[in-house]
Amino acid sequence: MAELFHSDILQDHHIVVTGGGTGLGKAMAERLASLGAKVTIGGRREEPLQETVEGIRSEGGVAGWETMNVREPDSVAAFFEAAEERNGPVTGLINNAAANFLAPSHTLSPGGFDAIVKTNLYGSFYCTQWCGQHWIGRETPGVVLSIVTTYADTGSAFVLPSAVSKAGIVAMTKSLAAEWGTYGIRLNAIAPGPFPTKGAWERLVPDPQMAEHMKKRVPLGRFGEPEELTNLVVFLMSGLASYLSGEVIALDGGEVLASGGQFNDFIKQDREGVLALFEMMRGAK
Repeated sequence: MAELFHSDILQDHHIVVTGGGTGLGKAMAERLASLGAKVTIGGRREEPLQETVEGIRSEGGVAGWETMNVREPDSVAAFFEAAEERNGPVTGLINNAAANFLAPSHTLSPGGFDAIVKTNLYGSFYCTQWCGQHWIGRETPGVVLSIVTTYADTGSAFVLPSAVSKAGIVAMTKSLAAEWGTYGIRLNAIAPGPFPTKGAWERLVPDPQMAEHMKKRVPLGRFGEPEELTNLVVFLMSGLASYLSGEVIALDGGEVLASGGQFNDFIKQDREGVLALFEMMRGAK
C-alpha cells in the first residue's frame, strides 16, 4: 500500500511507545519513525526492544529503547529521563503496554487482578502524569494516545480486570482532555477490535476455530491489519488532528455495534468446557 502521509509529517516529534518491542506497539513505533519522528520504546524485556530499535535504525529512523516497569512510578520516571537525555524532550506518548488473560471472575486472585489493573491503568496514569507535569512546567503542548478496547464501554465476560482498567483509561482520557486542554495538551484513545498478534492471540485466541468465530462477529468479515491501526495513530499524533481531543475511536470493523462484549460468546457455551479451556491456556504459557 502506498504511503498516505508526507514523509516528514512527524518531524520534530519525539514519541514514546510503551510496550513498543512487539506486536502492535512495534508496528506503531516503526511507522512513526518512518515518518520522521524520534521514537523511544519501553518494556520489561530487553531483547525485543533492542531488535525493534535496530530494525528502525537500519531503515534510517531515529530510535532508542529503555527497559521499564510501568507499574512502578520510579521506573517510569527513570525511563522518561533516559529517553529525553538521548532524543530530547518528549512531545507525544502512546500508552500501549497492557496485560490480559481469560479467567472466570469468581476465581481471580488479588495478585492476578492487581497485575492487570496495575499494568494497564496505573501504568498509563504514571506515564501520562509524568508527561503532563513536564509539558505544563515547560509550557509546551503534547499529545497522549492510549490503546484501550471496545469492551471498555460494553464490558465483557471473563476479562474483568482488563475491562475495568481500560474503562479507567477511557475516563482518564476524557477527564484530562477537559482539564489539560488549556495547556495545549490533547488526549485521545483508540479501541481496536481483533488485530492478530502473536502475544495476544496466544493468550486470548488459542485455536483456529475460535479465531474463525471471532472473524464472523465482525461485519466487515475480516480482522484488522497493522497498517490500518498505524494510519489512525499517525493521524491522531500529528497536526492533522489538532482540534480532536477527548475522543475514543473504535477501530473494529463494526464488531462492537453488531456483537457487544468481545468474549461474551463464551457465556453461551458449556461452562465446564470453557473453564477447562482456560486451564489449558494457562498451562500452555
